[in-house]
Amino acid sequence: MFAGTIATEAQLAVKNNLLYDLTTTPNLGLEYGVGYRSTVNLVYGLNPWSFSGGERKAKHWVLMPEYRWWLCSRFNGHFFGVHALGGEFNASNVNIPVPGAFFGGDNLRSGVRDYRYQGSFLGAGATYGYQWILSRHWNIEAEVGVGYARVWYDKYACGECGARLADGGTNYFGITKLGISFLYLF
Repeated sequence: MFAGTIATEAQLAVKNNLLYDLTTTPNLGLEYGVGYRSTVNLVYGLNPWSFSGGERKAKHWVLMPEYRWWLCSRFNGHFFGVHALGGEFNASNVNIPVPGAFFGGDNLRSGVRDYRYQGSFLGAGATYGYQWILSRHWNIEAEVGVGYARVWYDKYACGECGARLADGGTNYFGITKLGISFLYLF
């Protein structure tokens, strides 16, 4: 009873996805209660880094808005959501470890090992997650999302230099969200 009261009273949460941090991508999320069992969530991530003298990079920014519906009450227990995602990227000489499939264009998972790809993406998906109440102001959240993204790109010969070899697009279906986040509730 007490845990549900805490979650229902909370209107705003600030969060950080620890799995995203492990990819050297600082991120910040805000989640706002819009009803007894619904919230809206907005996450921003930015990875501006290059490694190994600029040859290895997974630079990107992403913005992910989401609507969540909670089975119990907001910020407490199971939730389902629908999310969108959009952003830009510049990647070369890296492995993309997230499961999923590219089709209808270059396979970026294998392509970024040998070429540099620069472009943008836009997509949507469905989310499932769970939040555990740790205390009056702290929660921990686990979530996974599956969806589709359209990717537009320019392909280059190497990491920092080289002429553009091609431009095109590809489709991606697979994991679009994955997180373990700490939240501070107001």
